[in-house]
Amino acid sequence: MTTTLITGANRSLGLETTRRLIEAGHTVYAGMRDPATGDAARELGAHVVALDVTDETSVDAAMADLPRLDVLVNNAGVLGFTGDIDDLDTAAMRRTFDTNVFGLVRVTQAALSLLRRSANPVIVNVASGVGWPRLLTTSGTDEFHVPAVPYAASKAAVITATVQYAKSLPEMRVNASDPGYTGTDFNGHRGHQTVTEGTDATVALARIGRDGPTGEFHNRLGRIEY
Repeated sequence: MTTTLITGANRSLGLETTRRLIEAGHTVYAGMRDPATGDAARELGAHVVALDVTDETSVDAAMADLPRLDVLVNNAGVLGFTGDIDDLDTAAMRRTFDTNVFGLVRVTQAALSLLRRSANPVIVNVASGVGWPRLLTTSGTDEFHVPAVPYAASKAAVITATVQYAKSLPEMRVNASDPGYTGTDFNGHRGHQTVTEGTDATVALARIGRDGPTGEFHNRLGRIEY
């Protein structure tokens, strides 16, 4: 049985990833800041775990609750500051990075000892095409018109961190996924993809074997090329 931890699993992409991986036979631990919001995950059969990725004590306590770990899905994220560029400051950048980047590192570092005991350790970092410069600069893409500096910068950092983790952990499969423009709370449900389509890449990467790709960035159609 594959044991999987998903952060930010109480709603939207995290909850759908939980549903699909349970359906695929995984034992899923659904991490969320407030377990009181986890009824939907419980109904799916997940084990709800209190996990705030911005709090190292919370992260350590969550890891102590896991009997084992084969797959880590770093899904928790915030949109952060979206106001006028003249109002952007370092505090706004820091708040976004604390969840999207530093939170990913906190959880990953805390999970390494458990993952190293697995016969097939896998890490999936949920990034975004908004962090991919080619998509940000190509007119006609969904990403081109996104103005948010902190979110885009944080997701670029997630993609780069994924590549570096993959190089540093050759015994593991470490990849990043792009949900695409999916209708979630992030965008007022304006995205043109369903949450199922938005989790296709994450679910596929969470299920790869030891001979699967590593250090790559995938959307639902496959690898995103440079």
